Formats: sequence, structure tokens, C-alpha cells
Amino acid sequence: MSLEILINSDIKTAMLAKDKKTLEALRAVKAGLLLIKTGGDIHSEEIPESVEMQLLQKLVKQRKESAGIYIAQNRADLADDELFQAEIIEKYLPKQISEEEIKILIQELIHKNGASSIKDMGRIMALASKELAGKADNKTISLIVKELLS
Repeated sequence: MSLEILINSDIKTAMLAKDKKTLEALRAVKAGLLLIKTGGDIHSEEIPESVEMQLLQKLVKQRKESAGIYIAQNRADLADDELFQAEIIEKYLPKQISEEEIKILIQELIHKNGASSIKDMGRIMALASKELAGKADNKTISLIVKELLS
């Protein structure tokens, strides 16, 4: 089932349950999907799964960054709303893998490609990002690659 159909179904469920907080998060995802569809970047009716995962990761990242700003400004009420929305959106992402699993995978990539210094970081990052798309965020991947190549 495509993400769009799943989101529409969950929006209906949230509307019937009168769950305004969940509905707000789901509508943000739907709006993002519509923007992608009408933006002209996609030439087919169906949005590729990789693009959907990028959208979901972007939305989660935005919510977490906003929550961090609200916490810094002592607005816990707004931060809680943002974190709740991030939690709802994360349910549509594949299960995130642990830092240990990421480390092991990146070590294998470094070994396979003969990377030895920080100069090889761009090449390893490209491979790791492709391999771990949707399973880990690029910030974590970057930190681990940097640590292993230093």
C-alpha cells in the first residue's frame, strides 16, 4: 500500500476519533506528498518510496529542530506538540537501526572501498546514505563516518 493511501486512511480514522493532534501531523505529511506530486519533479502518478522516505525524514527533522528551539525558549507546551507530531510521523518510517549496526555497516563500506583518511568521507557518505536511506538519519551517519575515518 502506498504511503499516500495509508495517510488518507489514517486521516479518516483520526477525524472520526476527533484526534486533532494526530490529524495535524498526518495533514502535514499529506501536504508534503501533494507538493512533491505537483512540483513537477515526479513524472509518474506514483511517488517513489525513496522520495517518500526523504519527505518523512525531513518532516521529523523539522519537528525535532522546532522542539529544540521551543525548549530553549522555555515553551514546553509547544515543544511537546512538535515532539508528538514527530512521533506520529516516525511511525511511517522503516524501523531505525541502532548506532552499533550503523557502525558495523560503515566499517564494511570503508574496508570494501579502501578508504583510509578523512579525504574519503564524501565517497563513503554517499554510499552509506544510499545504503541506509530511511533507516538512519544523515547526521548520525556523518558523525560515525567522521569518527571512523579520523
